[in-house]
Amino acid sequence: MRMMPGGWLSSRGSSRRPCGYGARCLVARAQEFVEEAGPPGVPLPTVEQAAVMDLAGAGDAVAEPWQRDPQQAVVLVNELVAGGEFSVDEVLDAAVDATVLTGLLALQAAGSASDPSAAAELCVGAVPYLALAVALATADLD
Repeated sequence: MRMMPGGWLSSRGSSRRPCGYGARCLVARAQEFVEEAGPPGVPLPTVEQAAVMDLAGAGDAVAEPWQRDPQQAVVLVNELVAGGEFSVDEVLDAAVDATVLTGLLALQAAGSASDPSAAAELCVGAVPYLALAVALATADLD
């Protein structure tokens, strides 16, 4: 992918399309600078990897307010999908992934607890995350 004059992204031999998302544009520009500078040191994320990072960030941004105020989170989901880069399902799936991962990390910590009482407390601590994941997974925003 290369940044073309006028803010367009172009893959070698592919059609041109507007680059309307900051992270992707920055990655494309950085790739171009690295290619011009010579041999790379630390590889930069690809445009596709930047898109995955954007989606994960969107999921995190939705999961956090969902617990406090689901209506506010629904507004945020609608704002995120308004640009057409993500679908509602993609954003909610990313939010589910983030909350499940947090719950699993709490359960993993329980496995290494020194006594059963501490392990039980850590397991109980995972419950809100797993319950939030279920709420996000079953949400119907249509």
